[in-house]
Parts: sequence; C-alpha cells; structure tokens
Amino acid sequence: MRLVIAMVLVVVLSACQSEPKKGEAEDMNMNQSLIEHAEQGNTERVKELLQAGAAINATDEAGRTAVMAAAYNNHIETVQLLIEEGADIDIRDRNLNNVFLYAGAEGQLEILRLAIAAGADPTLTNRFGGTALIPASERGHVEIVRELLTRTDVDVNHVNNLDWTALLEAIILGDGGERHQEIVKLLIEHGADIHLADGNGVSPLRHAQERGFKEIERILLEAAGS
Repeated sequence: MRLVIAMVLVVVLSACQSEPKKGEAEDMNMNQSLIEHAEQGNTERVKELLQAGAAINATDEAGRTAVMAAAYNNHIETVQLLIEEGADIDIRDRNLNNVFLYAGAEGQLEILRLAIAAGADPTLTNRFGGTALIPASERGHVEIVRELLTRTDVDVNHVNNLDWTALLEAIILGDGGERHQEIVKLLIEHGADIHLADGNGVSPLRHAQERGFKEIERILLEAAGS
C-alpha cells in the first residue's frame, strides 16, 4: 500500500512540475505576444502589452527579445519605444545578433543611432567573432561605418575569427568601388593599421593589388607614405 501511495505522489508531483501554473502560462503567452507584435511593428499593441505587465526582455525559441524582433524587421518606431521602455539592447539571440550588431551589418542607420544613444556595447561580437564595424565595412555601408567610427569606441583593428580586420574585409569581400574606397579612407583616418595582415600573412595592400583595386592600392600606398 505504501508503495502504491508513493508512486501516486511521484506522478502527482511530476505533473505539477511539468505543467506551468495558470498565471505563469498567461505570462508566457503575453511575453510571446509582445515579441510577435514587435516583429510586426505593431507599436501600439506593444505598448499595451508592456503596460499589462509583459516582460520586456523575455525571449522566444530563437533567443530574440521584442526589440531584437523589431530590429530584424526594421521597425524603427517599435525599436524606439522598446528602448525608451528599458529594453536591454545588448542581449544577443541564438544567432549572436543584437540590435547594434544587426543594424550595423544590415545598414539600418536609424536603428543603429538609437542603439548607440542607448549605450550599446560596441565590443560585443557576432557569430564570426567580429564587431559591427567589420560587416558594415564589407557590405559598403559608408554611413554606418562613419557613425561607428565617430560615435562609438569600436576597435578599428579588431580581428575576427577569419583573422580579418574591417580594413581587410572591406578589400577582400568588397568590390573595390567608390563606397569601399570611401570606407578604406575612413578606416585609415581613424587608425586602421594598414600593415596588419591576415592569418596567412597577406597584407591589405597585397589583397588590393591581387584584385586589381587600383584606387584602394593608391590610398594604401599614400597612407604608407610611398
């Protein structure tokens, strides 16, 4: 009899532990709704859910907070509201993106400015071990690069997991055109080490020469005093 009673108690306790209480379930649903409406850019509904007690930094199965979901879809007004309400913009999702990193990589200038004003940490890195400056330089986002170099303390010579700096990535993965030329100039003006080679010892100058990027080659030679 005691054994039967003990087994019943184990089953009851397991059921209690595995099923969230009614209040907890309601909170989880509210938090999920917050993220979904942020993803849609429904700023008014987001505001209502926050006022109703939704947890502003709750995450979904992808590790996204509401502000991250809004940033992924470039909903500037929603991002702004969530930041004003105290959203933690440094939280990275499972893809190691946060508002600052994603906005930098995708060229979302207004969202980047909001993140900078909110005190985003420029030292945090993406899944490739790079700061926001590196993909911005690669993708030719001139205004993003300028914003990062003039308004944050981002390390211009940070080396990512590929052993590339922003300067190297702008040359190796860029097209050598006017946007990347401007970015190379900006990086050099803000202290980029033109002699810092990749993991194979290949310098920025050599990469530019191998790709036939004559104007970038000229910029680098001029910076080296040649």
